[in-house]
Amino acid sequence: MASKRQKLAERRKACGYNQEEFAEAIGVDRSTVQRWENGSNEPQPWLRPKIQKILGITSAELDSLLFLDSPQSFTISVAQAADDEIEALELIRRVCASDVGAETLSALEGAFDNLAMQYPVSAPHVLLESVRRHSAYVMHLMNARMTLAEQNRLFMVGGWLQLLAATLHIDLHQDRAASARLKAAATLAQHAGSKEIEAWCFETEAWRVLTDGNYRRALELSQAAQKLAPVGTSVSIQATAQEGRARARLGEAKETYSAVDRVRKMSASLVPHKGTEHHYQYDPAKSLAYTATTLAWVGDPAAENYAREVIARLSPAEDIQKWPRRVASANIDLALTLLGGDRLDEACYAAQRAILSGKIVPSNHWRALEVVQAVEAKRLPEAADLRDAFQGMKRQAELES
Repeated sequence: MASKRQKLAERRKACGYNQEEFAEAIGVDRSTVQRWENGSNEPQPWLRPKIQKILGITSAELDSLLFLDSPQSFTISVAQAADDEIEALELIRRVCASDVGAETLSALEGAFDNLAMQYPVSAPHVLLESVRRHSAYVMHLMNARMTLAEQNRLFMVGGWLQLLAATLHIDLHQDRAASARLKAAATLAQHAGSKEIEAWCFETEAWRVLTDGNYRRALELSQAAQKLAPVGTSVSIQATAQEGRARARLGEAKETYSAVDRVRKMSASLVPHKGTEHHYQYDPAKSLAYTATTLAWVGDPAAENYAREVIARLSPAEDIQKWPRRVASANIDLALTLLGGDRLDEACYAAQRAILSGKIVPSNHWRALEVVQAVEAKRLPEAADLRDAFQGMKRQAELES
């Protein structure tokens, strides 16, 4: 809280306590009480009943002492929400009277799954804050006493969180941070014996270098991911799809179609274990989206049908602000394909909607730029508006990063 909690201090004094006596009665340091009253912190949930008893007030009255000094008090930010979740996890750990405990680990694993399912629709810089806080909590638990089984689970969830953080850094074009996170994820995966997470690290790095234009290296990394990936897993399919995209950029048409066919066959037999929007769960909608991109890059007109199907399945009515990111990408694929077929008006319309949706992350700006430059090369009258929209998108991304 930014403002001082004068009412809390007044209530304490009215009950006959100075700060030191109040702190002793609750069982905290005087500095903790000072932070409560100067607005820089607030009592932990498990201390509130004792404070209420000492001050002779109800829970609602305590809320009024803590929160009504500031007009911003009831605005809960993403960071505050994440803090609340971390506090709850800590409470679970303490209640279970163990250093880590199965309940805490299960809650952390569930929290990761929720974050992974938010990925397709959340702004990367916003989601990254929540991932950071959960990763920090995992680090906090690393020093606790635990069984080998608990340690393995902690390393696993820590590896998944580092992997998701790396993906978000890539989306934000923060390459050094992404590389460091991937190294941390791989290290945790090796200690936990998780070939699946290791394979995802290679696949994720393949996408990072592909966005930098290093298509040959992207191909090598995607093949390395396939060798590591357990048979029949989502990462095995994703790495194969990544191979197809790299080969499409290299102009290797025959090998590209082979990769697309392998993805289709593997995804048809995959049994989903998590929500379809989970970033680390392959699903039919992802197969359509990857096929649309791959065929658009290889110059196949069939990309149009795949892109249109993705848009039809995932876009909520005509509200572009509610699009998941895959719909924005599908519109870029559609625009690229339509430009190749000289359907220029339709191509410009699809590209502009994608750019104005605000759903193209910085790591994909180069894909939108390819369409803008193609429109400019054809000297179309829409080129100036499209360039302005693209520059506006870049400026907004810079403000958010």
